[in-house]
Amino acid sequence: MRKPYIAGNWKMNMTPSEGAAFAKELAKAVEGTNTKVMVAPPYVTIPAVLEILKGSEIIVAAQNMSDNLKGAFTGEVSATMLKDLGVTNVILGHSERRALYGETDAFINRKVLLALAEGMEIDLCIGETLEEREAGKLEEVLSRQVEEGLKGVSAEQMQHITLAYEPVWAIGTGKTATPEDADAAHAYVRSLVEKLYNKGVAEELIIQYGGSVKASNVKALMSKEHIDGALVGGASLSVEQFLPIVNFDK
Repeated sequence: MRKPYIAGNWKMNMTPSEGAAFAKELAKAVEGTNTKVMVAPPYVTIPAVLEILKGSEIIVAAQNMSDNLKGAFTGEVSATMLKDLGVTNVILGHSERRALYGETDAFINRKVLLALAEGMEIDLCIGETLEEREAGKLEEVLSRQVEEGLKGVSAEQMQHITLAYEPVWAIGTGKTATPEDADAAHAYVRSLVEKLYNKGVAEELIIQYGGSVKASNVKALMSKEHIDGALVGGASLSVEQFLPIVNFDK
């Protein structure tokens, strides 16, 4: 029922020229894939990647956006600016934004509502720290992040939301939740969405896993019932590493 969705978050990597070269190679490599594919370049690299991927089915997303449409907000980029470039998707609530820049659930929710109002598709990230998991707070953290992050979002608007479960302790560390642990967390998130909305919304919701996903573990992760895709970091920075993840079912 749910089409696999593999996304590459380049973070602060790839200059415009590097991103364009990567996009050209990737576009050729993924022709005919059965997977929905997205890449999220840095802001300055987005125009070059969009130009190369024009006519391609690969989605180009922003890694973040402001909670305002315009104004005196030095260094910020608005949904209006992204849309004018041709960007239709945005990642919100990434753990690095939460941890390094103090983004709260309420702040992220403002961005979610603004992005939806502007007609954008959203990849909303959630996930616990190692300390929270070891303290038995996994469900508490996920409940708060899902409920607060989706506050004010209607059932109809949920078709524009993808959730990405990323245990913070597994990001960039080489550690990965076991497929069983990841699937259990995904199942819990799906149950939360069912309580907030209904079974139909929960069953249609795409939930990605993020956290040191690579070619060697993607098949095991994607074989699980509630894992519908992956939000990939380091392994999305080369076609050689990213392509086997995209083509996990081949």
